[in-house]
Amino acid sequence: MRVAIVGGGVAGLAAAFELEKARRAGAGVEYALLEASPRLGGVISSRMDDGTVLEHGPDSFLTEKPAAIALCRELGLGDSLIGSDDSNRKTFILVRDRLVALPDGLMFLVPTQLMPTVLTPLFNPVTKLRMGLEWFHRARTGQEDESVANFVRRHYGQAVVDRLADPLLSGIYGGDAEHLSVQSVLPAMVRLEMEYGSLTRGMLAARRKQREAARKAQPSAVKRTIFTTLRGGLQQLIDALIAELEPQSLHMNAAVQSLEVDALGWRVRFAARATERFDAVILATPAWVAARLVRGVHGPLSDELASIPYSSSITANFVLDEATLPTLPPGFGFLVPTLERRSMLACTFVHRKFQGRTAPGRAVLRCFAGGMRGEQMLAESDAEIARVLREELRQILGITSEPLVAEVRRWPRSMAQYSVGHAARVRRIREQANTLRNLHLAGNAYDGIGISDCIRLGQSAARALAQIQS
Repeated sequence: MRVAIVGGGVAGLAAAFELEKARRAGAGVEYALLEASPRLGGVISSRMDDGTVLEHGPDSFLTEKPAAIALCRELGLGDSLIGSDDSNRKTFILVRDRLVALPDGLMFLVPTQLMPTVLTPLFNPVTKLRMGLEWFHRARTGQEDESVANFVRRHYGQAVVDRLADPLLSGIYGGDAEHLSVQSVLPAMVRLEMEYGSLTRGMLAARRKQREAARKAQPSAVKRTIFTTLRGGLQQLIDALIAELEPQSLHMNAAVQSLEVDALGWRVRFAARATERFDAVILATPAWVAARLVRGVHGPLSDELASIPYSSSITANFVLDEATLPTLPPGFGFLVPTLERRSMLACTFVHRKFQGRTAPGRAVLRCFAGGMRGEQMLAESDAEIARVLREELRQILGITSEPLVAEVRRWPRSMAQYSVGHAARVRRIREQANTLRNLHLAGNAYDGIGISDCIRLGQSAARALAQIQS
């Protein structure tokens, strides 16, 4: 079996690695990984600058999702895995140009401790009363999808949408809480509402179960951190994957122009090459790219893929002399709600989030911009983007010193938006793709935007094909 893997991000590389393992084990399978750009890795990109790790895309993956950690260990990177310093895991929200800490006991959007919620200046007394009365919220039996904003508004009111849901989801998805699907983005909270009615009561019950499970666990069990990364940067994962693959199977600057299917399989035409035949295709691309490629093969599938919206992202790393900085708030960083009317979506104090990845005497502030509300920033020069973000850092944190390093990266149309109805849309996409022989879809557009999700989907697609071959 000959497989074309279209897209050289982490999903495509994970798929290629699975097929490479199958080939080494004797399966009659070969693959060609086709990447339109001159480099592999997609949005994962990092480099070392004089002892300091600079991440240009994502900086970590969720520890609770196992695929990324398992793959790192399989590639021999287990000793390089490090967890976040959760003793510093406090997050601030910008409120009328000052930073306010999220109250203790807040589990994503759900308050689980009374006094921190009562005392926080994040909300006014009316909102706090509304949050208290949420305890009596009745269970909802309906299954109809709705926006995260509407879901949160029903439970806690508009102020919680503005001050919590909006900045949290903007920081994670680069999206808008008014359009993101609660079933796809917060499925655990939907289940809590169905079982308990009140999210607060449901979350407290879940915490009791977690504590009971922890008491029954082995005493030697190590407490897991929220995030995990690699000591030398996530580029280590990409480099390790590439090193395991056959060099002649990797094709950069090879943008696929079209796909065709017939009784003998797939015909793939890509840049600077004649059309080549494959038995199977894994589309590990953004959905909007996949939509273009399958347009002539399956119109309805193309339409469904094209209907998945995307936002763009900008990251800016500023390396500073720590001695020149004012005292930073104690935590990982801060989020910026839309109503603050800033270009910045969030800022991470990288040197606090992960220990041992920043040179002594240095501080790294990583700013995020773009998203659904800041697409116009992508048209600005790197110098202008850096100037705008540095001015906002000056206004918010009082930072006036010149950075030792300033790096800006753009990631256009890179973040899939799980809009209302997303789960049903993905079901239709899967059903339609299954009507095409040996076509598989992988990437962040379907059922998970994180690195582990992309790895899992890439591996799943490759294993399905390898199993057919064996």
